[in-house]
Amino acid sequence: MSKIGYFLSCEEWGPGELIEQAKMAEAAGFEALWISDHYHPWNDEQGDSPFVWSVIGGLSQVTSLPVTTGVTCPTMRIHPAIIAQAAATSKVMLNGRFALGVGTGENLNEHVLGDRWPRTNVRLEMLEEAIEVMRLLWEGGTKSHHGKHYTVENARVYTLPDEPPDVLISGFGPKSTRLAGRIGDGYCHTAPDAEMLSLFRESGGGDKPAHAGTKVCWSEDEAEARKTAHRLWPNELLPGELAQELPTPRHFEQASSLVTEEMVGGAVPCGPDPENHLQSIRQYIDAGFDEVYVQQIGPEQEGFFGFYEKEILPKLR
Repeated sequence: MSKIGYFLSCEEWGPGELIEQAKMAEAAGFEALWISDHYHPWNDEQGDSPFVWSVIGGLSQVTSLPVTTGVTCPTMRIHPAIIAQAAATSKVMLNGRFALGVGTGENLNEHVLGDRWPRTNVRLEMLEEAIEVMRLLWEGGTKSHHGKHYTVENARVYTLPDEPPDVLISGFGPKSTRLAGRIGDGYCHTAPDAEMLSLFRESGGGDKPAHAGTKVCWSEDEAEARKTAHRLWPNELLPGELAQELPTPRHFEQASSLVTEEMVGGAVPCGPDPENHLQSIRQYIDAGFDEVYVQQIGPEQEGFFGFYEKEILPKLR
């Protein structure tokens, strides 16, 4: 039976709100948490972007749920040796209930130090080496690494959990999905894509955990929910590699001007009909995902948690 978790959106909320949502999620019966890791939101309407590692420290004090980053890019904006320390501390603070979701990132977040945005193959190569660096440091003791992309000299992560963090790898195309199967401790996706999940399992993923994240917009008024989802997350409907390539929230706003409210309403369950929400989540369960993380778009958080506690979670168990 798939676990149902809540997806905390760092693009839409400040740290205090995210911590309150985590408490509400646990009280409503959600079984785990995903949290996004961004430098920028996708657009100015979303309007937030706290530093995820500070928020995770806060979460460790208010919830007993497991936390996974959905997902961190450990290749450019932050060196993998630093992510290794952050992830180790997070796992210690959460008493072992932490996993590091990683991916090759987006130009939106990774260009901020003036680094050139590499092509996909190079980003995958960087990700593989970054994971190697982190796992080396999690072994304990003083370590050095001189690779193609990263140098580490006489570094030691002193505060280590009993077991190193699991590394779940995000994969949307065949190359990244094969990498996830080959070296990951699990897999992350954001679509009910049975084909990619099979490729992960066949590429070495076996029965390792597969997570997926999805979005909904609950409101008593379906038309209002559609408006909210369109205002905040039109970028969800951008095709191809735009999400990885566009460099600023302003560019996302320009591209998203082509996305209509009807398009968002057709892709995101909006409003109060339980069947729409159940049908959407069951697509992920039927595709074979072990854990499905649901994000409520917009301000009606309390109403959403009440609705899921009564109408949705009991029917999925």
